[in-house]
Amino acid sequence: MSFEALGLHASIVQAVADTGYTTPTPVQAQAIPAAIARRDLLVSSQTGSGKTAAFMLPALHHLANAEPTPAGKTPAQEAQAARARGERVRFKPAQPKMLVLTPTRELALQVTSNTDKYTAHMRRVRCVSILGGMPYPKQMQLLAKNPEILVATPGRLIDHMESGKIDFSQLEILVLDEADRMLDMGFIDDIEKIVAATPSTRQTMLFSATLDGVVGNMARRITTDPMTIQIASAGNRHENIVQRVHFVDDLSHKNRLLDHLLRDESMDQAVVFTATKRDADMIADRLNIAGFAAAALHGDMHQGARNRTLDGMRRGSVRVLVATDVAARGIDVPTITHVVNYDLPKFPEDYVHRIGRTGRAGRNGTAISLVNHAENMNIRRIERFTRQPIPVNVVEGFEPKRSAAPRSAARPGWKPGDGRNGKPAQRGFGKPTGPREGGYADRAPREGYASRPQGDRPYGDRPHNSESRYADRGPREGYAARPQGDRPAADRAPRDGNRFGGPREGQGQRREGGYKGAHPRSMDGARRSFGE
Repeated sequence: MSFEALGLHASIVQAVADTGYTTPTPVQAQAIPAAIARRDLLVSSQTGSGKTAAFMLPALHHLANAEPTPAGKTPAQEAQAARARGERVRFKPAQPKMLVLTPTRELALQVTSNTDKYTAHMRRVRCVSILGGMPYPKQMQLLAKNPEILVATPGRLIDHMESGKIDFSQLEILVLDEADRMLDMGFIDDIEKIVAATPSTRQTMLFSATLDGVVGNMARRITTDPMTIQIASAGNRHENIVQRVHFVDDLSHKNRLLDHLLRDESMDQAVVFTATKRDADMIADRLNIAGFAAAALHGDMHQGARNRTLDGMRRGSVRVLVATDVAARGIDVPTITHVVNYDLPKFPEDYVHRIGRTGRAGRNGTAISLVNHAENMNIRRIERFTRQPIPVNVVEGFEPKRSAAPRSAARPGWKPGDGRNGKPAQRGFGKPTGPREGGYADRAPREGYASRPQGDRPYGDRPHNSESRYADRGPREGYAARPQGDRPAADRAPRDGNRFGGPREGQGQRREGGYKGAHPRSMDGARRSFGE
């Protein structure tokens, strides 16, 4: 099947051919005809499968076939004419026809860049990005052009909505790209607010790695009779990516092994994932000193610096990109051949998105994880999630001193919660089997131990008060019993002076200028008195 056979506008087919794509991917082959028919879509597809074209091409098809609006002045031209007349310029809200929500700035820029390619042979179609990190004056200039397509992150879009800079009354198409990630990042309230501001007659397309749980509940609320498309499941993800694990002993071993792996002749470009922004900067600096063309990418960087880094990656001047999870979301560079997990992600879902930076659009790739022996359980969780075993590899000369603990392979059809190798779950692994019926009541006493019913202890019925607690006990051998309160000094009359009975004879009186008047309990006073 070709893109032309999908029924797309001729100008769009020409633009797609210019980008080098001739055959639609499975998600595009199913989603594009349904979107052209104005169906709401719920799509679950793996990263790198061509989702951007799956929702953007049918939307551009509708804009290309729409009746042309009467020629008139643009908001910028109207503002210029008002200034010429000496009138006060009033900002006119932008009224986009299509809105695409993305979780990160990088993904928003990627969608905008791809849209510019698809509209190369179209007129009257403008696509702009509204996202955090971009100066407000620049965004005001973009909105003043009244773009037909708006790509935005939820937080910055809410700011412009509340200030009256955007009007969604003319919106026709709403797209939520990577909806699961937006919910994980806490954007659910912002998404609900944005959806409430759009017309109920809109077409809604939601793309997510999963359509269960919170994502599924939200999808049912914001769509009308949606068509569900599921392309990939956890069991067959990234079959074109070679995955392997290298165990390391310590940080020095990990750094030496990373240096060796990045010198592989088969590597064109690589992305190294770290857990923190600080580590991203430190590793990028160390790699540059070692002779690699490396750069860091994380959320603390200014948007201009992030754009320059990504442009350098696409031009090939940056060979190794050291990034955090959020910053690397949406990176689409076809020449990335290797992904290295310097630190394992917190969630198995993030592992899938990380390694998806390579092997894009059917290409082959390599994903390597540098794992400490204590992180072996995290590898097992990833294997259970992807239902794929990750083999352990050892590089000659970089062998770990400790041998890796044996790990059970994930057989095909293995589900989370199953026992080892697909066997029924046992106690302490997989799903809990619950307490044994009757507890320990059915256990016989061990050999040599007499069975005694609970509560029949010798002192079980003993009253717990000071008068009778030990009343039934006799005196220990060699000690005479004495009743409580019959101490010889109990009736001693208090001494004069203070509550301790006053100073002893001679205490505090030895030196006239030294310890005279010292507190009787002070250490010096005590030593003097004991010395006498």
